[in-house]
Amino acid sequence: MQKVIENMNLIMIDIKQKVVGQDQLHIIKSLNTTRLSNLASQFNYSRGLDMKILDEYDGWNLFSNIVFREESCPLELEDIGKKIVKACKGLPLAIVVIGGLLSKSERTRESWELSEKDLSSIVNLDDYERCLQILYLSYSNLPVHLKLCLLYMGSYDKDCVIRMSYLIPFFVAEGFVKPINGKCLEETAEEYINELIDRNLLIVEKRKHCGKLKSFKMHDLLRDVCLREARKLKFLCVLEKQSIPEAINCQRRIVSLVAENEYQTPLRQSLESASLVRSFIGACPTSLSCNFRLSRVCLMSRCLENEDSYEEFFVRLVNLRLLAVNLDERLLPRLLSSVSFFWNLQTIYLFGGVGDEFVFDIWKVPQLRHVITDEDEFYGAYCLPDPISEEEDMVLENLQTLYTVLNLKFGKGVLKRIPNIKTLKLCYDTKVGEEDDYHLNNLYCLQKLENLRIRCCVEGSHLVREVRFPHSLKKLTLGNTNFPWDDMKTKIGLLPLLQVLQLKSDSVVGSEWKTSEDQFLNLKFLLIEDCDVEWWITDNTHFPRLEHLHLHYVERLREIPSCMRDIPTLHSIKLKGCNKSVVDSAQKIKEEQQELSNEDLQIIFDQVITMR
Repeated sequence: MQKVIENMNLIMIDIKQKVVGQDQLHIIKSLNTTRLSNLASQFNYSRGLDMKILDEYDGWNLFSNIVFREESCPLELEDIGKKIVKACKGLPLAIVVIGGLLSKSERTRESWELSEKDLSSIVNLDDYERCLQILYLSYSNLPVHLKLCLLYMGSYDKDCVIRMSYLIPFFVAEGFVKPINGKCLEETAEEYINELIDRNLLIVEKRKHCGKLKSFKMHDLLRDVCLREARKLKFLCVLEKQSIPEAINCQRRIVSLVAENEYQTPLRQSLESASLVRSFIGACPTSLSCNFRLSRVCLMSRCLENEDSYEEFFVRLVNLRLLAVNLDERLLPRLLSSVSFFWNLQTIYLFGGVGDEFVFDIWKVPQLRHVITDEDEFYGAYCLPDPISEEEDMVLENLQTLYTVLNLKFGKGVLKRIPNIKTLKLCYDTKVGEEDDYHLNNLYCLQKLENLRIRCCVEGSHLVREVRFPHSLKKLTLGNTNFPWDDMKTKIGLLPLLQVLQLKSDSVVGSEWKTSEDQFLNLKFLLIEDCDVEWWITDNTHFPRLEHLHLHYVERLREIPSCMRDIPTLHSIKLKGCNKSVVDSAQKIKEEQQELSNEDLQIIFDQVITMR
């Protein structure tokens, strides 16, 4: 028990709280707070309060109780006080810290306005060392691997929404993640981030429809603490404007917030001397003499402009594990031709548009894990060549992500090289021919594939007629595939693990969709967008776990099947560009669910149209 107490992030405060509906006032003499979600059980508490992000009302109550105790807030301070609470963004610990500081400061509007103007600066003031120590407790009690991850996230700008799938490859490339219990590195990194969420050190921004974390933020105050600690440990150097930190030549990780056209000679010369850099993130100076030979991570928000030296610069990065660049069509072919030199490369992000005239030969990069380009347009796709016979033994065992690939043929050579692929996004354009066989029926062999998107142009839709989907799929997105609705029964409805199905523009054609029993048993999210279906015939037992139904621009649909009211898991129906009769049927479903005591169903609609 003593060790548990020593590791607690403990704050003692006196608060008053009214219990709604009881008309009684309860005094809580002490409140024990901790960032460890499972700590209450170690103290034999029968129940604990899960402190989530507070709304403005609850945040203000907490702040007032800390600052004024039994007194009321003076009227002249109330508006500025509420601004301070809003700046804390609902984080209970931040409200406690700032409230504690203001309770011991002058109660004048001028003093409070200074605090509200720049809350983050408080953390860096020596006079507020106590404030820093409270926040620092949250960091110092972390295990080493989580400390590294948290410090690294300090490199993101304030209020930046961090996408989990984008960040994880950086953790892997930096070497922060070690495999545990036979899990892949990405799964372990996901557990790290979720543990930081559980400790209330990160703020959940958005979750996927399956419940998994999609994006999050770091609180501004905690980010300042991370940057201060990172500078102290020489773990991370953030360049802002033209400031040049001491001993930049000894820095291992440099994040530049300086615009590419704002680099001045002293800063450029300092970067050129930083030969120990393992990671460089930001706009790259036009000078190519920077010696980043030891770099593992290189993210350039702008491409280098010296075409003659471009290939030479990248060839020097033999230790590179992650490369992210904003593309220039003049220089792209040189980069793609250099990829085979990167024997240690794990992840490559190519932004800015690729185009089908570029062929990207990944088959000679044995450590590759993720290849990602712009995913929403055909110009963001690239072509993969057919593997040559001499490379038969080159299997990309670690490859998990490929998008967006143009006109990929799934012959035996390709299938053999990507046995563990998890995410695959494909485009088929006008250049495919009727005589070509793309072997999309072989997709069935990819038994670890979880996320698949197929998008065709009109001329390429014939390719998917023989497609067979693997039973491992959890998410499927289709566009312009022109499946008849009857194919839903044979190709999609029986997929046992499918949770998310997105049927986009002309993915399925026909006026009637009739579902069958024992299908879509695990489907949680269904989107139908810009399809010509008029009649949807189903039963509530056909979608037993459906949580979210989105219908966008399904202008011919007459109504949502009334049996949807009997789906107990249904949380939301979102309608956009649908007929008024569809909206009316959704409202009726909500009313009938309310009669069954389900008050949680939300109906969201926009751009209601009149039936023609």
